[in-house]
Amino acid sequence: MGKHPTSVDSQVLDRIRQHGPGWVFVPGDFADLGSRVAVAVALTRHKKNQTIRQLTRGLYDHPKHDPQLGLLSPTTDMIVDALKRHAAIKVQPTGAYAANLLGLSTQVPMKLVFLTDGPNRLVQMGNQTIQLKRTTPRQMATADRISGIVIQALRYLGSSQINDTVLAQLRQRLTDDDKQQLRRDLNYVPTWMTPAIHKITQPQAA
Repeated sequence: MGKHPTSVDSQVLDRIRQHGPGWVFVPGDFADLGSRVAVAVALTRHKKNQTIRQLTRGLYDHPKHDPQLGLLSPTTDMIVDALKRHAAIKVQPTGAYAANLLGLSTQVPMKLVFLTDGPNRLVQMGNQTIQLKRTTPRQMATADRISGIVIQALRYLGSSQINDTVLAQLRQRLTDDDKQQLRRDLNYVPTWMTPAIHKITQPQAA
């Protein structure tokens, strides 16, 4: 026998509150609590009560509130994590955002592009856009690993901007484990980038 709709409603709300303000979620995050219809009814009710906010199709959040700024936008990480759960996909940050994650750029672009092994999707969040762009298995081989972010950041900078300062920043920022992972993933590095990876991962003189 399925769960009573009221029970589903309260359990959905309990789970949202457990995660706290700022959590971004999809209906599938409540699939164990009841039928799709019951979950959809619960989310609609909580949305009408303004407990939750619908960000876009199939994507919601439990918004944070600032006394001066009002309702805050959810973080990129929270949005991307929800998209990953929704479609059971991997994603890989690219471009200026990948460089920003490594401290190589202060620029946070208004359009964030993530490579994915799932379907293409465009999510508009106020002035910011998150694009999921389907790519090849080879491009996704280093997804969810620090090496993938490094490769994409260096690809964004290009050979002309990968100088001693950039290499020194990466050597300092990356842990020994990160560097070992980079060495293991050399097969996925473009030929022109290989010398830079060697310089980043080479043992430092005492």
